[in-house]
Amino acid sequence: MATLEIRDLHVSVEAENGPREILKGVDLTVKQGETHAIMGPNGSGKSTLAYSLAGHPKYTVTSGSVLLDGEDVLEMSVDERAKAGVFLAMQYPVEVPGVSVSNFLRTAATAVRGEAPKLRLWVKEVKEAMAALQMDPAFAERNVNEGFSGGEKKRHEILQLELLKPKIAILDETDSGLDVDALRIVSEGINRVRSTGEVGTLLVTHYTRILRYIKPDYVHVFAAGRIVESGGAELADKLEEEGYESYVKGGASE
Repeated sequence: MATLEIRDLHVSVEAENGPREILKGVDLTVKQGETHAIMGPNGSGKSTLAYSLAGHPKYTVTSGSVLLDGEDVLEMSVDERAKAGVFLAMQYPVEVPGVSVSNFLRTAATAVRGEAPKLRLWVKEVKEAMAALQMDPAFAERNVNEGFSGGEKKRHEILQLELLKPKIAILDETDSGLDVDALRIVSEGINRVRSTGEVGTLLVTHYTRILRYIKPDYVHVFAAGRIVESGGAELADKLEEEGYESYVKGGASE
Protein backbone atom coordinates (compact mmCIF):
# COMPACT_ATOMS: atom_id res chain seq x y z
CA MET A 1 0.00 0.00 0.00
CA ALA A 2 1.45 3.34 -1.11
CA THR A 3 1.89 5.79 1.77
CA LEU A 4 3.05 9.42 1.79
CA GLU A 5 4.32 10.51 5.21
CA ILE A 6 4.95 14.19 5.90
CA ARG A 7 6.58 14.92 9.24
CA ASP A 8 7.22 18.35 10.80
CA LEU A 9 7.74 19.96 7.40
CA HIS A 10 9.10 23.50 7.42
CA VAL A 11 9.41 25.40 4.14
CA SER A 12 10.68 28.89 3.34
CA VAL A 13 10.61 31.12 0.29
CA GLU A 14 13.06 33.90 -0.56
CA ALA A 15 11.51 37.34 0.03
CA GLU A 16 12.83 40.91 -0.24
CA ASN A 17 13.99 40.89 3.36
CA GLY A 18 15.42 37.38 3.29
CA PRO A 19 13.87 33.91 3.73
CA ARG A 20 10.25 33.86 4.92
CA GLU A 21 8.90 30.72 6.54
CA ILE A 22 5.58 29.61 5.04
CA LEU A 23 5.12 26.06 6.30
CA LYS A 24 5.67 25.83 10.02
CA GLY A 25 5.56 22.17 10.88
CA VAL A 26 3.13 20.15 8.75
CA ASP A 27 2.29 16.57 9.73
CA LEU A 28 0.16 14.49 7.38
CA THR A 29 -0.11 10.88 6.21
CA VAL A 30 -1.88 10.01 2.96
CA LYS A 31 -2.44 6.35 2.15
CA GLN A 32 -3.37 4.64 -1.08
CA GLY A 33 -7.12 4.85 -1.67
CA GLU A 34 -7.64 7.79 0.70
CA THR A 35 -8.76 11.29 -0.26
CA HIS A 36 -7.62 14.19 1.91
CA ALA A 37 -8.99 17.69 1.34
CA ILE A 38 -6.69 20.55 2.37
CA MET A 39 -8.76 23.68 2.94
CA GLY A 40 -7.88 27.16 4.12
CA PRO A 41 -7.80 30.84 3.21
CA ASN A 42 -5.42 32.55 0.80
CA GLY A 43 -1.87 32.69 2.09
CA SER A 44 -2.25 29.83 4.54
CA GLY A 45 0.34 27.63 2.82
CA LYS A 46 -1.82 25.11 0.96
CA SER A 47 -0.23 25.61 -2.45
CA THR A 48 3.23 25.85 -0.89
CA LEU A 49 2.70 22.35 0.48
CA ALA A 50 1.64 21.08 -2.95
CA TYR A 51 4.58 22.58 -4.82
CA SER A 52 7.11 21.65 -2.14
CA LEU A 53 6.06 18.01 -2.40
CA ALA A 54 6.55 18.15 -6.17
CA GLY A 55 10.00 19.76 -5.81
CA HIS A 56 9.44 23.32 -7.06
CA PRO A 57 12.82 25.14 -6.78
CA LYS A 58 11.19 28.32 -5.46
CA TYR A 59 10.58 26.63 -2.11
CA THR A 60 13.30 25.57 0.33
CA VAL A 61 12.64 22.78 2.81
CA THR A 62 14.45 23.84 5.99
CA SER A 63 13.53 20.85 8.15
CA GLY A 64 11.25 17.85 8.36
CA SER A 65 10.83 14.80 6.18
CA VAL A 66 8.67 13.47 3.34
CA LEU A 67 8.66 9.73 2.69
CA LEU A 68 6.89 7.79 -0.06
CA ASP A 69 6.84 4.10 0.78
CA GLY A 70 9.83 4.73 3.02
CA GLU A 71 11.84 6.48 0.30
CA ASP A 72 13.10 10.02 0.96
CA VAL A 73 11.17 12.24 -1.46
CA LEU A 74 13.19 15.34 -0.54
CA GLU A 75 16.37 13.70 -1.86
CA MET A 76 14.75 13.12 -5.26
CA SER A 77 14.85 15.46 -8.25
CA VAL A 78 11.55 16.64 -9.73
CA ASP A 79 11.52 13.95 -12.42
CA GLU A 80 12.51 11.26 -9.91
CA ARG A 81 9.52 12.24 -7.76
CA ALA A 82 7.24 11.92 -10.77
CA LYS A 83 8.68 8.51 -11.65
CA ALA A 84 8.27 7.41 -8.02
CA GLY A 85 4.55 8.19 -8.30
CA VAL A 86 4.06 11.80 -7.15
CA PHE A 87 1.71 13.72 -9.47
CA LEU A 88 0.89 17.44 -9.29
CA ALA A 89 -2.04 19.00 -11.11
CA MET A 90 -1.16 22.69 -11.12
CA GLN A 91 -3.53 25.53 -10.37
CA TYR A 92 -2.14 27.44 -13.35
CA PRO A 93 -0.86 24.90 -15.91
CA VAL A 94 1.89 26.32 -18.10
CA GLU A 95 1.93 26.49 -21.87
CA VAL A 96 4.55 24.43 -23.71
CA PRO A 97 4.82 25.82 -27.26
CA GLY A 98 6.06 23.40 -29.91
CA VAL A 99 5.11 20.25 -27.97
CA SER A 100 1.87 18.55 -28.93
CA VAL A 101 -0.42 17.06 -26.29
CA SER A 102 -0.04 13.59 -27.84
CA ASN A 103 3.77 13.74 -27.77
CA PHE A 104 3.79 15.16 -24.27
CA LEU A 105 1.51 12.45 -22.92
CA ARG A 106 3.36 9.56 -24.56
CA THR A 107 6.75 10.91 -23.45
CA ALA A 108 5.47 11.28 -19.88
CA ALA A 109 3.96 7.78 -19.90
CA THR A 110 7.23 6.33 -21.23
CA ALA A 111 9.21 8.03 -18.45
CA VAL A 112 6.83 6.88 -15.71
CA ARG A 113 6.32 3.32 -16.99
CA GLY A 114 9.94 2.74 -17.94
CA GLU A 115 9.09 1.79 -21.51
CA ALA A 116 7.13 3.27 -24.39
CA PRO A 117 3.50 2.13 -24.41
CA LYS A 118 2.55 0.07 -27.45
CA LEU A 119 1.20 2.55 -29.96
CA ARG A 120 -2.08 0.89 -30.88
CA LEU A 121 -3.05 0.29 -27.26
CA TRP A 122 -1.86 3.76 -26.27
CA VAL A 123 -3.95 5.51 -28.94
CA LYS A 124 -7.01 3.61 -27.75
CA GLU A 125 -6.24 4.45 -24.11
CA VAL A 126 -5.87 8.16 -24.87
CA LYS A 127 -9.01 8.33 -27.00
CA GLU A 128 -11.10 6.65 -24.30
CA ALA A 129 -9.75 8.96 -21.59
CA MET A 130 -10.37 12.04 -23.72
CA ALA A 131 -13.91 10.92 -24.54
CA ALA A 132 -14.66 10.40 -20.84
CA LEU A 133 -13.51 13.99 -20.20
CA GLN A 134 -15.54 15.25 -23.18
CA MET A 135 -12.39 16.51 -24.88
CA ASP A 136 -12.31 16.99 -28.65
CA PRO A 137 -9.84 14.45 -30.16
CA ALA A 138 -8.28 17.36 -32.06
CA PHE A 139 -6.79 18.53 -28.74
CA ALA A 140 -4.20 15.77 -29.05
CA GLU A 141 -2.51 17.65 -31.88
CA ARG A 142 -2.54 21.06 -30.24
CA ASN A 143 0.45 22.42 -28.34
CA VAL A 144 0.31 21.77 -24.60
CA ASN A 145 -2.07 24.28 -22.98
CA GLU A 146 -1.41 26.86 -25.72
CA GLY A 147 -4.62 28.82 -26.25
CA PHE A 148 -6.52 26.48 -23.94
CA SER A 149 -9.34 27.89 -21.83
CA GLY A 150 -9.19 27.44 -18.06
CA GLY A 151 -11.53 24.48 -18.25
CA GLU A 152 -9.55 22.87 -21.08
CA LYS A 153 -6.32 23.20 -19.11
CA LYS A 154 -7.88 21.51 -16.08
CA ARG A 155 -9.31 18.68 -18.19
CA HIS A 156 -5.84 18.17 -19.64
CA GLU A 157 -4.43 17.90 -16.11
CA ILE A 158 -6.97 15.21 -15.24
CA LEU A 159 -6.26 13.47 -18.56
CA GLN A 160 -2.64 13.21 -17.43
CA LEU A 161 -3.78 11.90 -14.05
CA GLU A 162 -5.89 9.17 -15.65
CA LEU A 163 -3.15 8.07 -18.05
CA LEU A 164 -0.11 8.25 -15.75
CA LYS A 165 -1.74 6.47 -12.80
CA PRO A 166 0.43 7.87 -9.97
CA LYS A 167 0.60 6.62 -6.39
CA ILE A 168 -0.10 10.07 -4.89
CA ALA A 169 -2.13 12.72 -6.75
CA ILE A 170 -1.76 16.30 -5.50
CA LEU A 171 -4.48 18.48 -7.01
CA ASP A 172 -3.86 22.18 -6.42
CA GLU A 173 -7.12 24.13 -6.64
CA THR A 174 -8.32 22.08 -9.60
CA ASP A 175 -11.74 23.70 -9.21
CA SER A 176 -10.53 27.29 -9.71
CA GLY A 177 -11.86 28.97 -12.83
CA LEU A 178 -14.27 26.17 -13.73
CA ASP A 179 -17.91 26.66 -14.63
CA VAL A 180 -20.52 24.22 -13.32
CA ASP A 181 -20.31 21.82 -16.27
CA ALA A 182 -16.50 21.75 -16.34
CA LEU A 183 -16.37 21.23 -12.57
CA ARG A 184 -18.66 18.21 -12.89
CA ILE A 185 -16.64 16.68 -15.73
CA VAL A 186 -13.30 17.24 -14.00
CA SER A 187 -14.69 15.85 -10.72
CA GLU A 188 -15.97 12.75 -12.52
CA GLY A 189 -12.47 12.21 -13.89
CA ILE A 190 -10.94 12.47 -10.43
CA ASN A 191 -13.57 10.07 -9.08
CA ARG A 192 -12.74 7.54 -11.80
CA VAL A 193 -9.13 7.57 -10.65
CA ARG A 194 -10.17 7.35 -7.00
CA SER A 195 -12.47 4.41 -7.68
CA THR A 196 -9.49 2.23 -8.58
CA GLY A 197 -8.38 2.41 -4.94
CA GLU A 198 -4.79 2.66 -6.16
CA VAL A 199 -4.18 6.39 -5.68
CA GLY A 200 -3.88 8.54 -2.58
CA THR A 201 -5.40 11.96 -3.32
CA LEU A 202 -4.46 15.30 -1.76
CA LEU A 203 -7.08 17.83 -2.86
CA VAL A 204 -6.18 21.46 -2.20
CA THR A 205 -9.12 23.87 -2.36
CA HIS A 206 -10.59 27.08 -0.96
CA TYR A 207 -14.18 26.16 -1.50
CA THR A 208 -16.52 23.32 -0.64
CA ARG A 209 -18.22 23.21 -4.05
CA ILE A 210 -15.88 20.56 -5.46
CA LEU A 211 -16.54 18.46 -2.35
CA ARG A 212 -20.14 18.12 -3.47
CA TYR A 213 -18.78 15.92 -6.24
CA ILE A 214 -15.70 14.44 -4.55
CA LYS A 215 -16.33 13.11 -1.06
CA PRO A 216 -13.14 13.27 1.03
CA ASP A 217 -12.26 10.75 3.70
CA TYR A 218 -10.49 13.47 5.68
CA VAL A 219 -10.60 17.27 5.74
CA HIS A 220 -7.70 19.32 7.11
CA VAL A 221 -7.86 23.05 7.83
CA PHE A 222 -4.71 25.00 7.01
CA ALA A 223 -3.92 28.28 8.76
CA ALA A 224 -0.66 30.14 9.31
CA GLY A 225 1.43 27.43 7.72
CA ARG A 226 0.18 24.36 9.52
CA ILE A 227 -2.79 22.05 9.91
CA VAL A 228 -4.90 23.43 12.75
CA GLU A 229 -7.84 21.01 12.65
CA SER A 230 -8.64 17.68 11.01
CA GLY A 231 -11.85 15.73 10.71
CA GLY A 232 -14.15 13.92 8.34
CA ALA A 233 -16.29 15.30 5.53
CA GLU A 234 -18.50 17.03 8.10
CA LEU A 235 -15.67 19.51 8.78
CA ALA A 236 -16.16 20.88 5.25
CA ASP A 237 -19.81 21.54 6.09
CA LYS A 238 -18.70 23.49 9.15
CA LEU A 239 -16.35 25.58 7.01
CA GLU A 240 -19.15 26.26 4.54
CA GLU A 241 -21.26 27.68 7.36
CA GLU A 242 -18.64 29.46 9.46
CA GLY A 243 -15.73 30.24 7.12
CA TYR A 244 -12.08 30.44 8.14
CA GLU A 245 -12.15 33.50 10.37
CA SER A 246 -11.82 31.69 13.69
CA TYR A 247 -8.86 29.67 12.38
CA VAL A 248 -7.13 32.74 10.97
CA LYS A 249 -7.48 34.56 14.30
CA GLY A 250 -6.18 31.52 16.13
CA GLY A 251 -3.19 31.24 13.83
CA ALA A 252 -2.41 34.95 14.10
CA SER A 253 -2.41 34.80 17.89
CA GLU A 254 0.27 32.09 18.05
